[in-house]
Amino acid sequence: MMGWKHRLQAVAAALFGVQSQQNRQQQFSGSPWPYLGLGALAILVLVVVLLWVVRLVLA
Repeated sequence: MMGWKHRLQAVAAALFGVQSQQNRQQQFSGSPWPYLGLGALAILVLVVVLLWVVRLVLA
């Protein structure tokens, strides 16, 4: 079983497209829900940060 730190690293690697085949196979052996939740949260944080940066630049 993977901990939250490993799951967060896996989601970050997947977002940047640098996931290894071995890690990908290990992650697909379990439940996808923790990865889906962390992935959605990571994308939400990315969008909020980008919106904040754009507002900061345009101000």
